[in-house]
Parts: sequence; C-alpha cells; structure tokens
Amino acid sequence: MTLDKLLMSEGRKMEKAPHLTFNLEAPGMNTGQLVVPGGANFEAISLPVFSLNKGEGPSLLITGGCHGDELERAIVAHRVIKWLPTAQTCGRIIIVPVLNPSAVRAWSRNTPEDGLNLNRVFPGRADGSVTERIADGVSRLLLPLVDIVFDLHSFGPTWDCIPSSLTHPIANADPMARTFRMAEAFKLPVTLLWEHDDTPGMFDTWAQSQGKVFVGTEFGGGSVGSDNLAIYETGVRNALITLGLVDGKAESPTHPCRTLETLSSDLIKSPARGIFEPRCSVL
Repeated sequence: MTLDKLLMSEGRKMEKAPHLTFNLEAPGMNTGQLVVPGGANFEAISLPVFSLNKGEGPSLLITGGCHGDELERAIVAHRVIKWLPTAQTCGRIIIVPVLNPSAVRAWSRNTPEDGLNLNRVFPGRADGSVTERIADGVSRLLLPLVDIVFDLHSFGPTWDCIPSSLTHPIANADPMARTFRMAEAFKLPVTLLWEHDDTPGMFDTWAQSQGKVFVGTEFGGGSVGSDNLAIYETGVRNALITLGLVDGKAESPTHPCRTLETLSSDLIKSPARGIFEPRCSVL
C-alpha cells in the first residue's frame, strides 16, 4: 500500500472513531466538543464539553441531558459552568450539559433516530446506532479520565419526585461507603439507596464496574420551578465543596434531609382499576 493510500485509510478510521476537539489535559478552562461519528442513517453529533483543570485533586465528570425530556439538569449544569471559573480551587471538572442533543430537541426520553434509551446502552458500541455511539464516546474518552461521576436527572413531565441524590447497592463495602457519603454530601431532601431489578446498560452500573464513585440525582419533575432549581444547584455546590474542589462551607439546607432505602422492587400495583387519591405524604 502506498503512503497516500495508508494515510487515507487511517483518516477514514479516525472519522469513524469518537474524538475530542480539544485537549482535556490542558490547564485552565477549555471548551470544545466530543464528536460522535455519523452512520449510514444519521449524521455526526457534537456534544459540547466544558473542562476546568486546576491541577492536583479529585477528577469529576458531571453529565446532564441523558434523557431529552428532563430539563432541570441541563439548566443546573450551565449554572455550575458559569460559577466554577471563580470558585474551583484544584482538581479537574469535566461537564457535558447535554449528552443526547437530538432527544432534547425532540423533548423525548429516548433518542428519536433509533428509539433507544441512552441510559440502557452503556458502554455502547463504536459501530452501533447513534445512541450506542454516544455511550461509546463517553465510555472511552471521558470516563477513564475521572474518579467520580455526577449524573444529573429529573423525573420528566409526567412524573414527580422529591429532589434526591441516589446510588445503588455495591457488593464491596468500601466503595459503597464512599459512594453513599458522596450522595449525602448533596444535602438534598432525600438520599436514596435504590435497590432495583437488574437493568443492563445503565451508566451508573457501568461506571461503578470501572471503579468509579457514581452518584445520580433526580430533580423533581413535572414543570421546572425556580425553587427546585435553587435546591438542585445548592446540592451540586455542596458536593463540590465536600470533594475539596471548591473552598467554603457546605450550605445547611432549610429542608429536612432523610435517608431512605427501597426494596428490590419499588413498584406497588393496584389490585383494581380506579383513580389514585393520595391521602398523606409518603415522606
């Protein structure tokens, strides 16, 4: 093979691989994209990525926009991006406010192009559908660079949930304790240890299998309210302070904080048809 053909071949390989448009190891504040290559039936996607590298210290990935109908998390992620340049004192924070842009544009839980749920396809596939390629890019290019992941969610337009930080049971006691302490650091109204039936392809279980501390958040649902957004933003700031990435003292919440644990199945089905009438709070 001639040199020209070899270079062309390598170029085609690079086009089919996810890549970053900037150096995440560079010091200071940097912005760019995680480019997910296109396929036969879809175009390439660029995910905006923010990085603030201030040297030694914890390394954290914050993600939002996994599901396109959960609007609070992208708002909170952008607020944190504006705040960090003057607040962060050490370590590295990488933020991807919107993991699934086409789902956000469609206000859809799943990706419109292939109908898949991004939080059910990790670690993804380099030669897969658009959703699988997004998961592959995050798994290969971002996850190996960090020790901790905060994945921001809300309950979407048809559900409601008290603002919560949550994680899932881990068999090893030490990472379980570290993860649960991190979840409590948000000081949200509920810290939830959520045991559920095994669901393959979730971002959290994949990240935990790679030795990462992973905390998810569920930010209410229904309509987006300013009061809830303030609680969410304060929760993320509290966690960053606890990690030592930001100087200061975690803000004491005005709301009560509770620790809860679900059963292996947290769905309670009605034995009959009818309209559900709540008569008291479950919390």
